[in-house]
Amino acid sequence: MTDGGITILGVFVADTAYRAERQPRLGETILGKSFVLGPGGKGSNQSVAAARAGGRAAIITRLGKDAFAELAIKTWADAGVEPLVTHDPDSYTGAAYIFIEEATGDNAIIISPGAAAKISTSDVDAHADRIARSSVFITQLEQPMDAAEHALGIARNGGAITILNPAPAAPVSDAMLALCSYVTPNETEAAEITGQTVETIDQARQAAEIFMRKGVGAAVITLGERGALIHGKDISEHVPAFSAGPVVETTGAGDAFNGGFAVALSEGRHPVEAVRFGCATAAISVTRPGTAPSMPARGEIEALLAGTG
Repeated sequence: MTDGGITILGVFVADTAYRAERQPRLGETILGKSFVLGPGGKGSNQSVAAARAGGRAAIITRLGKDAFAELAIKTWADAGVEPLVTHDPDSYTGAAYIFIEEATGDNAIIISPGAAAKISTSDVDAHADRIARSSVFITQLEQPMDAAEHALGIARNGGAITILNPAPAAPVSDAMLALCSYVTPNETEAAEITGQTVETIDQARQAAEIFMRKGVGAAVITLGERGALIHGKDISEHVPAFSAGPVVETTGAGDAFNGGFAVALSEGRHPVEAVRFGCATAAISVTRPGTAPSMPARGEIEALLAGTG
């Protein structure tokens, strides 16, 4: 018997973003224009999005015992996410170096996942009961693949709706895909995993068919400013994007979508309505800077859906 909760297996990293005219050469020191420290990691972002959208969300992950771990715990506490965390004193909490070129906005990124790189099937088994009774389970491809597949199997056997957000794109076995009620790639990820170019809605539908032939229940391909396509055995519908104001930053929009989509599914909404809820969540998030801090509250999402936001 599922309990209405949403469980996320994923990664937290502290995003350290430096803006400068250019990257320094080896051996060189230059002055930057700005610096921002904030919470990141797809699993963490999705858990915050789900909690702020009204879901009862929990995250399973590994952290070090350091200042960045404290940032993670505070981020989840502020959003109402339940942390199911293993603290690893022999490692460190993940971090990302993000260089942003002042003139163009182009970026270069180094990610050091730290303790999260050691997320294992044992971490999953420690919370198997919680996973099994979840209404919705989500994971991504930032932590080790064997842990993600193991958790999907537990969730599927427990009767949960299972969502794989296959990001960053990587080869995924047909056995793992067969455990997924939904996959939620963006255009680039869908193209890389299926080998099908995804530049139009029809091509997105063709990529979705490939996912289904591999055993997925339905594919939801997010299309940025064009919204999202949901395609399954008994449904194929393009959901247009919402506009909630000028776009400030698109980083984290996919995580916002997944969090909102999961909440709507956990409440028993029709899959097309769940995609609309996810699109509205993402539309609001891109009007704000940052990732986790940009995730909207439930009332904002409902107002946009009702046409009053």
